[in-house]
Amino acid sequence: MYIDSASREQLVEWEEALSAQYRRVCDHQLSLDLTRGKPSAAQLHLADSLDGILNDDYRASDGTDTRNYGGLTGLACARELGADILQVPSAEVIAAGNSSLTLMYHAVLTGYLFGFAGHTPWRKLTAPKFLCPVPGYDRHFAICAQLGIGMVTIPMTATGPDMAAVEAAIKDDREIVGIWCVPKFSNPTGVTYSMETVERMARLGQSSHPGFRIFWDNAYAIHDLGRQVNLPNIRTAALEYDTLDSVLQFASTSKITHAGSGVAFVSASPANLASLKKQMEVMTIGPDKVNQLRHSRLFPEFTRLKEHMKRHAEILKPKFECVLQQLESHLGDSDLGAWEAPEGGYFVSFNTRPGCAAAVVELAADAGVKLTPAGATFPYGEDPQDRNIRIAPSFPPLEELDTAMSVLVLCIKLASVRRQLTASG
Repeated sequence: MYIDSASREQLVEWEEALSAQYRRVCDHQLSLDLTRGKPSAAQLHLADSLDGILNDDYRASDGTDTRNYGGLTGLACARELGADILQVPSAEVIAAGNSSLTLMYHAVLTGYLFGFAGHTPWRKLTAPKFLCPVPGYDRHFAICAQLGIGMVTIPMTATGPDMAAVEAAIKDDREIVGIWCVPKFSNPTGVTYSMETVERMARLGQSSHPGFRIFWDNAYAIHDLGRQVNLPNIRTAALEYDTLDSVLQFASTSKITHAGSGVAFVSASPANLASLKKQMEVMTIGPDKVNQLRHSRLFPEFTRLKEHMKRHAEILKPKFECVLQQLESHLGDSDLGAWEAPEGGYFVSFNTRPGCAAAVVELAADAGVKLTPAGATFPYGEDPQDRNIRIAPSFPPLEELDTAMSVLVLCIKLASVRRQLTASG
């Protein structure tokens, strides 16, 4: 189906046939959900041995009684787990509660209200802004929106953010105070940053606002579907350029063990950690050390963690293959859109023809398939071309996913044909 070369008569014929097919689908009253990248029940079951793993032994290897107060930065064994995931020294890691998003919010709030390492708090600037590679993660954008921090969009490329655009923006505006990054299997495009991108990112600290920080959300650091994709280490690059203070790294076990009761990590330079801890001392007595000990017992060494992630991949890979097969078989020989084939992570990014994404999402919802709102992958929910749709394959059973994808491709065809008919008068 090539819309650009189709006659109006052909478009009318397609619209009638697709509309009839769509009405039949609606009659089935489906209720399917592709909105968020949640682990499936089968994935969660992989970590069920966390229950009872302590066997009444609540003491960590250093003698800490995890049932009691204290330990602001987390157990040493938990920090080592985070260090393994992020490939950094454990001395530069704080282990906290289950949510890395909470740590990111805390870090942005620290920069905004108090400033990092003695630098001016962002709130005292005239118009502080973050750079936001797009399409990107809606929850990152929501943090900035809530605090009134401006957002400047940066195009994503096959190797990461457009670094020429990043560097130009920082040169032109000294009130850019941060950049959001999902450097491995980016949400939603699945892109992994190249060595050149990571090195250029690390150099930003040499020419940016003194309080500028890279928010390196490495949520999918070990979430490969098959072959291991290696992300260059930004800490190594930052040390080379003497810019370690410009980098804050985040990760968690939320998509590794139980999503609602994992362990989150932040890694940073000593100066940045001191800034974060100064605020943490007021807001908490310490994290859930019992849960941290459970995770450390489940993964006493990194090899055990990697074996665990292979079992996740065995569950996830067929779901990604289902999504890609449906897109290829129904849309591969067409001009109806473009998509990525990620090697890991939790999402597939699909770009419709310009001006069609919102209509596709609405049609799918009316047919019983929920998708992330069109525009969610852009700041303020505004996709200027109305193109991007984030597909989340992980949660539904494979059979339901296959059904949902068949509905989605139908909606893509129908929305595209209807828009072209409208445009042709």
